[in-house]
Amino acid sequence: MPTFQPRPAAPITADSLRHALLANRTQVLTELYRQSFPPVRRHIGRRGGSAQDAQDVFQDALLVLYEQATGGTLVLTASVSTYLLGISRNLWHHEVRRRARLAPDTLSDDVAAGLADEAEDSAEPAFAVRDYVEQLGEKCKNVLLSFYYFQQPLTQIAERQGYGSVRSATVQKFKCLERLRHAVRGAFQVATSEQ
Repeated sequence: MPTFQPRPAAPITADSLRHALLANRTQVLTELYRQSFPPVRRHIGRRGGSAQDAQDVFQDALLVLYEQATGGTLVLTASVSTYLLGISRNLWHHEVRRRARLAPDTLSDDVAAGLADEAEDSAEPAFAVRDYVEQLGEKCKNVLLSFYYFQQPLTQIAERQGYGSVRSATVQKFKCLERLRHAVRGAFQVATSEQ
C-alpha cells in the first residue's frame, strides 16, 4: 500500500508575502521567526556568536525583509527562510569584521586603560551616530544604510529607491552624508563647548 505524501506547498512569492505582512504583520513575522530562526542561531553559534548575537542579527534580517517586502522591492529567488539565512549570514560577517577592527586586545594597554577610564568618567550616554541617521528622514536613512551598512552597489540602490540614474543616487547619497556630518559636527561642538 503506498504511503501518503503531502504535496509540497507552493513557494511563497514576494507579492504574496507583501500582502500577508500588510494583512497580519504580527502573525506572519512570528511564523517566520519560528521557521527561520533556528538555522540562523546554529550558523552564528558555529561561528563564535552568542544566542543574543543570533537574536540581534535575525531581528535585523527580519527588518530588512519586512522593509523590502512592504516597499515592493523584494525579489525572492529562494524560500523566505533561505533568504533570511542569507541576510543573517551577511550581517554576521559584517559584525565579525567590525568586532575584529575594534578588538580591545589590538590596542596598547595604556590606550585601553584610558578608554576604560573615560567611559567610567562619562555621565552622558555614548555619542551615537545612528540617532542622527534616524533623524535624517526615511529616504536618506535608506540610502546611507544600503550603501554603508549593507554595502549595496549604487546601481541597486538607484533602482530600489526609484532614482532615474546612478548619478542621481550618488548625488543623493552625498547630500545625505553631508547632512549627517553637519548634524554630528554641530552636536559634537555643542557637547565639547559645554565641558
